[in-house]
Amino acid sequence: MLKTHELTKDYATRAVDSVSLEFQQGEIHALLGANGAGKSTLCKMIAGLVRPSRGSLSLDGCNYSPRDKKEAERLGVQIVQQELNLVPTLSVAENLFLSHLPNRWGVLKRQSLLTLARQLLRNFGLRAIDPGVCVSELGIGERQMLEIAANLSRDCCVIILDEPTAALSLSETELLMQHLQGAKARGLSILYISHRLDEVEQIADRISILRDGKHVGTWTKNQLSQSEMVSLMTYGAERPKGTGSFVGDSDSKPPNDAERLDPNPVVNAAPMLVVHRVSRRPRVQNVTLEVSAGEILGIAGLVGSGRTELLRLIFGADVADQGEMEIRYGEGAANSISRHGRLPLPRTPAQAVERGIVMISEDRKSDGLWLSQSIASNIAWSKFRGNLSDLLRPFWSRRASSEAEGFRRSLGIRCEDTQQACHALSGGNQQKVVLAKWLHRDGKVFLFDEPTRGIDAAAREMVYQVMRELCQRGKGLVVVSSDLEELLKVSHRIGVMSNGRWVKRFDGPRFHREAIVAAMFEGYQRHGIEEVLQ
Repeated sequence: MLKTHELTKDYATRAVDSVSLEFQQGEIHALLGANGAGKSTLCKMIAGLVRPSRGSLSLDGCNYSPRDKKEAERLGVQIVQQELNLVPTLSVAENLFLSHLPNRWGVLKRQSLLTLARQLLRNFGLRAIDPGVCVSELGIGERQMLEIAANLSRDCCVIILDEPTAALSLSETELLMQHLQGAKARGLSILYISHRLDEVEQIADRISILRDGKHVGTWTKNQLSQSEMVSLMTYGAERPKGTGSFVGDSDSKPPNDAERLDPNPVVNAAPMLVVHRVSRRPRVQNVTLEVSAGEILGIAGLVGSGRTELLRLIFGADVADQGEMEIRYGEGAANSISRHGRLPLPRTPAQAVERGIVMISEDRKSDGLWLSQSIASNIAWSKFRGNLSDLLRPFWSRRASSEAEGFRRSLGIRCEDTQQACHALSGGNQQKVVLAKWLHRDGKVFLFDEPTRGIDAAAREMVYQVMRELCQRGKGLVVVSSDLEELLKVSHRIGVMSNGRWVKRFDGPRFHREAIVAAMFEGYQRHGIEEVLQ
């Protein structure tokens, strides 16, 4: 039904490298790989969201080269991404039939729309969802099922599902599996991306594995055990049992000490922040961690493992179901933290900032900056404490402009002047303004969520330099990154989250890269990773 031939995509680095695959009619074909393996990029090329740098595709025996997602859908290829494509301000029915709303002379036939939506929801087992309700009122699992139902109901021959069960309950997952089997029986070709290896074993007819942008091999159902799947995604040193083709390469080595941001481990340092049993189910479950002065604690995990959600709970951007924290700053930090020092987790970012905890968010445009305001205003607002003089200060204080100018020079922010609006800056320079804001506030614990995503090499090195200087000043840093090489470079210790749980911790300065990647899959397997590590 669908073939890719030497499909390649280049960005700053090669994301997909000469991948040739075949997807049969009436099969569920699972695509596996760790973060950065190239799965999502490959699927975006198939779905018309990204144009290949090289290579070709064919669909049902004909040349297939979609210019965009709309053309791919017209030709019969649908995709359901992790980032849902629903319009929250429209109703369920309007979202289900958005591209082909029933109308007469351009006037919406609302009653016909509701009737069609009720029928579709009933056929998909979603009778509890009111077709007239606004999508923003639905839970995340209901939204996921709604988008899958909408795509399966359309006339298509290929459907791509990227982590479709990440936000689903057990009953919703079982319902989805039933409908996928029905779609398979109707002759659809289903490309299924998931980190949940037990699901893959249950539903996939064939499994293809990507590693570092390359096609490792393809195996039929029951040829690979879960531990062998993990081994192929991580080690690549040896072909496991099975008859699939295999493209191997040597084990990657941990970075040399000279390549590390700070090769010296933090010795005998008592923790300055301890977080106890933080939960917001199902995304974060009973996580306990600690970070010491002068330490960078890296957090690794697959996409959807709960890393970002954990940082948001510590920062008060989301409210936890349970959890406490202990903080000990200053001269008493060398002593062990006592029981009576525990506090409830902050319920707002303002509470976290007052405790000395600041966060450089993954989404700097929505969560990190006031884009319509100037660089100087964004930096000055970080010290706002609610009184009138602070409220007026960013707009008239010469001192605020002077402080912003100091950060502009020290961080190398490229701008006309500090009165320039932040929306006019590049992504890397926006990230520098976010850093300047929290450096101006002078927090004690810095939470970095994907700090170098989408910025150039020079800006990345500047971020690393800031991290190094913060450590030297005795700050505690917690860094979430999907780039494992980055974590290996910057971290003194690395904790691994898998399926919402904190599963392992690795101490530096030299890490076992493959063991870390294997641990990322532990929460998605029925069995542990011990036989893989052996």
